Order: sequence, then C-alpha cells, then structure tokens
Amino acid sequence: MKSISVHGIDEEMEKAIKERAKNEGKSVNKIVKELVARSLGMAGRPPDNRAEFEDLCGVWTEEQASEFMELIADLEVVDAKEWQ
Repeated sequence: MKSISVHGIDEEMEKAIKERAKNEGKSVNKIVKELVARSLGMAGRPPDNRAEFEDLCGVWTEEQASEFMELIADLEVVDAKEWQ
C-alpha cells in the first residue's frame, strides 16, 4: 500500500483529527483515510486489506492446514441448547 505525507496541517485541524480518532477509538491514520475516502466519494466501499496479509497466504502445508482444521473442529459444532 502506498503512503502519502500531508504537510502544513495547522494545529486546529490536527487537534480535530486527533479528537475524532480518540472519540471513535481509531488511529489518526484510519480517520484520515476515512475522511479522504468520503471526500472522494469512495465512502461505503469495503476496504481491501488483502495486501496486508499476502505474506501469510499459502505458507501452511496441506498437512498443517489439515491439522489446524482438526484442532478447531469442535468450534464448528453448534449446540442448539445454548441458543435458546
């Protein structure tokens, strides 16, 4: 993912961005990205975070994946009594 530096942010804007980030429990970076997306009419699109995890894709062998699925098999079982 590319990075962009924004120079010349005045104190009032910086304070507003940081306050919004704090109030929403998000990072300043996330808030700025949301604001830019909204201003460009891109709000509402699902984020494409796949690139962040590319280094993890395909690193398990078939055996490791199978072992993992066996270990979590009990998590896939739904007990109907627990949902009443």
